[in-house]
Amino acid sequence: MKTDIHPDYKPVVFRDLASGATFLTRSTVGSSKTIELDGTVYPVIDVEISSESHPFYTGKQRIMDSAGRVEKFNKRFKGFGN
Repeated sequence: MKTDIHPDYKPVVFRDLASGATFLTRSTVGSSKTIELDGTVYPVIDVEISSESHPFYTGKQRIMDSAGRVEKFNKRFKGFGN
């Protein structure tokens, strides 16, 4: 195997902005922002969504105004195809 071709993986914390959950993992990405976790300071990467807040993983759907949109669709295409 070739030497010195693999990236340098360092500990990084990913923070979910939607739920506030944090994940400590290794990554090649860095950040100027830091967070203290378990007494150690790590670079932190803020993400919009993760497995802690995504509806697929949590089983919780965000309810949107689908009734209004369905009524609007039905009104718009009421006589279509007849």
